[in-house]
Amino acid sequence: MVKSIKYKYRYRPGHSSGNFLIEFISGVENENFVFEVLEALKDINPKVIRNENILMNDDILYTIESSLGQFTLSKDNYDVAFIISDNNQTCIEEINNLLSKDNRFEITDLINKNSR
Repeated sequence: MVKSIKYKYRYRPGHSSGNFLIEFISGVENENFVFEVLEALKDINPKVIRNENILMNDDILYTIESSLGQFTLSKDNYDVAFIISDNNQTCIEEINNLLSKDNRFEITDLINKNSR
């Protein structure tokens, strides 16, 4: 059975740092979003080691440890989510690679890393 696309994301440089991040722009409202992201990343053995509810911003921050190092998944009430790891761009590149191979995820607005 072929899984259909549920989530759309961008792989792009951050506004302030220039480091690449992953911005989910569609499907974040799905109650299984976090589970399905982690499932898509199973090859790097992700494990949530901490989650924080930031009431001021209505954000939930998940700190995730993986075989490539630590990264953060943030999700807000406005159905936007990001994966960031400013100090580990190799991890972000591999996450992008894994998501792009999963039929549930579709990359949009691909930005060439060499064009920065």
